[in-house]
Amino acid sequence: MSIVLPPVDAPPATKARPDTVRLAADISIVVPCYNERANVRPMVAALSAALAGREWEVIFVDDNSPDGTIDEVRSLAECDGRVRGILRVGRRGLSSAVIEGVLSSSARVVAVMDGDMQHDESCLGRLIDAVVRDGYDIAVGSRHVEGGDNAGLANGWRKFLSDSGIRMVQMILPVRLGDPMSGFFAMRRDLFERAVPHLSGTGFKILLDVFLSAPQRPRVLEVPFVFRPRAAGESKLDVLVLIQFLAMLGDKVCRGFLPTRFIAFALVGLVGILVNLVVLDVARRCGADFASGQGIGTVAAMVANFWMNNSLTYRDCRLRGGRMWLGLLLFLAICSVGALADIGIARAVFSEDGKWNQAGAAGAAIAVVWNTPCRRR
Repeated sequence: MSIVLPPVDAPPATKARPDTVRLAADISIVVPCYNERANVRPMVAALSAALAGREWEVIFVDDNSPDGTIDEVRSLAECDGRVRGILRVGRRGLSSAVIEGVLSSSARVVAVMDGDMQHDESCLGRLIDAVVRDGYDIAVGSRHVEGGDNAGLANGWRKFLSDSGIRMVQMILPVRLGDPMSGFFAMRRDLFERAVPHLSGTGFKILLDVFLSAPQRPRVLEVPFVFRPRAAGESKLDVLVLIQFLAMLGDKVCRGFLPTRFIAFALVGLVGILVNLVVLDVARRCGADFASGQGIGTVAAMVANFWMNNSLTYRDCRLRGGRMWLGLLLFLAICSVGALADIGIARAVFSEDGKWNQAGAAGAAIAVVWNTPCRRR
């Protein structure tokens, strides 16, 4: 009798455990989240009930939430192989989170929904079937078709913003859609991937971005759903999100010739000029001489520009706490050459005609042009 020994460097044979084998997912649900720890387990439980009999996975894309959202995701993933988490450090934003989540998936169909339980997961089956069985490219959960409702919006102000945005978007949208502002949809992953190079990746309205960036007009079906009140946490909608939305629309209308960040730079520069002029006028009324007033106005404008760029232009990776104050000091130091040019040009113009506003505006404009490179990271 002969005994055949395995090679010395061969790994020991292991027996696969049946309970660890899982079929590849047919659908990936991408959930961008920030401070949604309390909603993670209820969402997975709701998805389990809504998608029973299907092969699915859920990908939570967390923007480094301080409440430990990713810890809750990892804890759940240890006992449920359908749960995955992506932790993003140093960048934020719903649209970019969705892009990373979708690109991490290999499923043929991807769905996107919010992490706050306001989207009705029981509608996911109809959204998926519209793409898989009925041949649609995108299926949208709609609050504005028969059977849908947006009652879950927090207040009248949010409803006004939503309705106004929808009316604005419908004028430029290449397809007829009742709820282009929806964040609840399913679509073919290959279509999303073809649109990715053209996406702005900013703001909260990734579906709108996809429609305006798709290489061909997609076939769309709207499925009604009732927008529920938030289960836990608080809304992320604020004025800066609205500004980002308008900048993204401007980017798409201009077909990328004026990128979103350029538009943001222009807006911030204009605000800096206004701040400079307002402070200069206040200094004049308080009896200061022109040079002192222009100097104070220039510093105030630089601080305002830094704050707006940090909050708006670079919202996806903005500085906080001590890093923000250090960034402000560095920004002031680097832009000091532009500040000196501002004051020098303004004094020269003032010596010619003696008009405060015209001289101040000329100096501020020079500073905006000079310091623009300083705002890039």
